[in-house]
Amino acid sequence: MSDLKAAITGVHGYAPDYILTNAELETMVDTTDEWITTRTGIKERHILKGEGKGTSDMAVEAVNGLLKKTNTKPEEVDLLICATVTPDMQFPATANIISDKVGIKNAFSFDMNAACSTFIYALVTASKYVESGEYKKVIVVGADKMSSITDYTDRATCVIFGDAAAAVMLEPTTENVGIIDHKFYTDGSGRVHLHQKAGGSVKPASHETVDAREHYIYQEGQPVFKFAVTNMADVAVEIMKRNNLTSDDINWLVPHQANLRIIDATARRMGLDKNKVMINIQRYGNTTNGTIPMCLYEWEDQLKKGDNVVLAAFGGGFTWGAIYLKWAYDGSKTNS
Repeated sequence: MSDLKAAITGVHGYAPDYILTNAELETMVDTTDEWITTRTGIKERHILKGEGKGTSDMAVEAVNGLLKKTNTKPEEVDLLICATVTPDMQFPATANIISDKVGIKNAFSFDMNAACSTFIYALVTASKYVESGEYKKVIVVGADKMSSITDYTDRATCVIFGDAAAAVMLEPTTENVGIIDHKFYTDGSGRVHLHQKAGGSVKPASHETVDAREHYIYQEGQPVFKFAVTNMADVAVEIMKRNNLTSDDINWLVPHQANLRIIDATARRMGLDKNKVMINIQRYGNTTNGTIPMCLYEWEDQLKKGDNVVLAAFGGGFTWGAIYLKWAYDGSKTNS
């Protein structure tokens, strides 16, 4: 079965209705629209509101939309992987909860967490199940309710993050499409610059940790930015060189939407015009594992069969990597 490749055969996304604008943030913390836009490129972000609503609720919307679009019955799904840093609860896996809510009964499911790189890590993990020949329909859903771990008194981080979910279907193919190559890296020493201080086994939740606001995102902006700018660009160029691709060969770069300056730097290193780069950070902010699949969803009708696509991400950990794939279908022919 070595000739099998895993191809994306459908994509669907979901963002909550409530939109938190820069203007509203100006009333919450000491910031301005100009400050936010200049440093991040973000104008607004979607926030999941409602008692008892979690990451799985957004993921369910994305997965149900994907099933409908690909004419797939829940019982036909073999595996579901959820890429998330904001699980509904410590356990069980949010993937288990999603499967139950959408009626996926004949599959196994699990979560993955590599911060903002999780979606691409999960996509390659899922591809190996498909390439084995044993699994025919595998769903990867990237979903995060980042508002649940965002400190809205911290002006450095609260302007960045939003909530969203998007899912892709992977199926086997013998055509020259699908996931071709990937390159991933980890540098765990970077964890000191970007992490959540409390809530894990090292520092379980307590009155002290809650009072100290240690259950929110902690980020040292400058070292994270510097590392991300260099390494996301480097790995994207590396994947091009490994596959003898020039900038003319690349149809689309799909970068993690963390910061517009990081996206621009990556595109420049790859020699790509901006019209080949999927950018929606201005409307969603950084939705962590929702960013890359949400881009694919929003640009689906422009994607053509055989398009050369590079996915690139960088996340806490530090984790980073890139995937080279050939798009498997004409997106303009699907029902959004």
